[in-house]
Amino acid sequence: MALNIAQQLIKTHLVSGNMEPGREVGLKIDQTLTQDATGTMVMLEFEAMNISKVKTELSAQYVDHNLLQTDFKNADDHLFLRSACKKFGLWYSRPGNGVSHPVHMERFGIPGKTLLGSDSHTCAAGSLGMLAMGAGGLEVAMALAGEALHMVMPKIWGVKLIGTLPDWVSAKDVILEMLRRRGVRGGIGKIIEYYGPGLDALSAMDRHVIANMGAELGATTSVFPSDQTVRKFLKSQGREADWTEILADESAGYDEHEEINLSELVPLIACPSSPGNVVPVSEVAGKEIYQAYLGSSANPGLRDFAVPAMMVDGKQVADHVSFDVNPTSRQIVENLIDLGYLEKLIQSGARLHQAGCGGCIGMGQAPATGRISLRTVPRNFPGRSGTIEDQVYLCSPETATASALIGIITDPRSLEMDYPRFVESEKYRINTAMLVAPTNREENVQLEKGPNIKPLPKFNPMPDTLSGPVLIKVGDNISTDEVMPAGARVLPFRSNIPEISKFTFSRIDETYYDRATENQRQDSFAICGSNYGQGSSREHAVIGPRYLGLRAVIAKTFARIHWQNLINFGVLPLTFQDPDDWNRIEQDDILEITQVRRAIQKEKRITIINRTKDESYVVEHTMSARQIEMVLEGSLINVVQQNR
Repeated sequence: MALNIAQQLIKTHLVSGNMEPGREVGLKIDQTLTQDATGTMVMLEFEAMNISKVKTELSAQYVDHNLLQTDFKNADDHLFLRSACKKFGLWYSRPGNGVSHPVHMERFGIPGKTLLGSDSHTCAAGSLGMLAMGAGGLEVAMALAGEALHMVMPKIWGVKLIGTLPDWVSAKDVILEMLRRRGVRGGIGKIIEYYGPGLDALSAMDRHVIANMGAELGATTSVFPSDQTVRKFLKSQGREADWTEILADESAGYDEHEEINLSELVPLIACPSSPGNVVPVSEVAGKEIYQAYLGSSANPGLRDFAVPAMMVDGKQVADHVSFDVNPTSRQIVENLIDLGYLEKLIQSGARLHQAGCGGCIGMGQAPATGRISLRTVPRNFPGRSGTIEDQVYLCSPETATASALIGIITDPRSLEMDYPRFVESEKYRINTAMLVAPTNREENVQLEKGPNIKPLPKFNPMPDTLSGPVLIKVGDNISTDEVMPAGARVLPFRSNIPEISKFTFSRIDETYYDRATENQRQDSFAICGSNYGQGSSREHAVIGPRYLGLRAVIAKTFARIHWQNLINFGVLPLTFQDPDDWNRIEQDDILEITQVRRAIQKEKRITIINRTKDESYVVEHTMSARQIEMVLEGSLINVVQQNR
């Protein structure tokens, strides 16, 4: 049987199940990636398993999110993560070394390998021909322990690229075109595989841009072939020996098909407040902006800074514009210096920030009230920037820079200049100094836990009868940023569940925490619309509500990672058989599922009784027997501890 690339990668790592879409499969994980916003919890979870060393081929812990040290909390967590890497055998990327995804791609990514990361944009490594997926932290902790990843076998969506990109159009416009066509739910239950002659003109980092934002389509991951372009990239990073050619079999097919003619693309932009709200830049041109922001894991390559540098050479950005430059790695900074690009950016008025995620996750660089911010980041969910009433647009580096120069949203094709072409070099300066390698020596390492690092709470098994109030009702496309915000105010509590739980649903309903505590953190329900839990993989968006008593979420549909995170922590995920039933339930209604333990083991469809309205609804679950056990026992951790 002829196999496409995604099928080849899955087949070579398959440890259980069959490659039939919709069926559960188990996959061997070769590498893991964790970052500091989620990694502290992963290390606490791994510690609870009482395993001395990680069992993967390679695991790396990055400090890239929580770099602001306004008090002791983030600094203490950095020390904790360093000690955990030393104790358990992970690579440690020091604060300021760079954003996890491009650094991992440069230093550790290997074609043909599997990568599981506690960050939804781990899928960016699909640009190298890897099977790279985001997941909740607990699943990554299980992979560190040598356990397989269990997932529903996705469909494979083949996207054929033809033609070549016109001047002023770049890789960001390719993924924005995908979002324009399919929206934020278009990739749910699918792996996107790119192929065709259009790939020839896309560099490995261009492919990273496209693969990274496949997460915004809801896709399981995106994959590209490992071809001569990937070989060239690895050679430039001093790692050509890691290259392996991986191409689709000649007669391989796909479950779904799409074609994009790159030659027909125009500069695109995602308007507030969704990555799927995409229009041509020309449709919104002329609006005054406050900020233009370069960087993030979504546009991390050297060319994404070099092209803007050539655009602003000898010019000044508009005096009312904050031109923020977030280098994605220390290595990128050094190469920008060597090639003379950093000087051009600084002389134009750019504000240079340290290498890391920064404003992408609301860690500084928040825009002014009511003002427009153009960003090359992957997401523009409401309030994610740190400004509650934000107006964040997502665009290419070319569009962001053109707009910074003129002071209004500007189609870069209207500039009176030739398109500055960046030519990839065969060799760049390489910096590995801030990567601390693991040691195989057995050492008596003590984990360094500051006062803000608290043990993971104990979670009780599912009761025989589940009864409680609907503490919140929300609509469609609620993101994990809205369930548990990121940003400088909240993320420092990522290792302290009792404290971070105080921010649960705070962007939607500031009374949620008080009402949950008034309910004495007893069992409660949430009623949700379609695509509930889109966005970040952070499991705090489950652990916080679970700590406050949430035991069941009834939604029209779920985002993949959040659905699994709910199960991991003993929260029952249910979907309406009749989506119109969403309209019949109100906040504060008392719901009940009698004999819930028996019901979910025996049937896929169960009945929920609304005691307030004296009516009932049929709901469904799609959990496997393995997942049902997690919900019944109260969490995956409880299952692991019982089985060891």
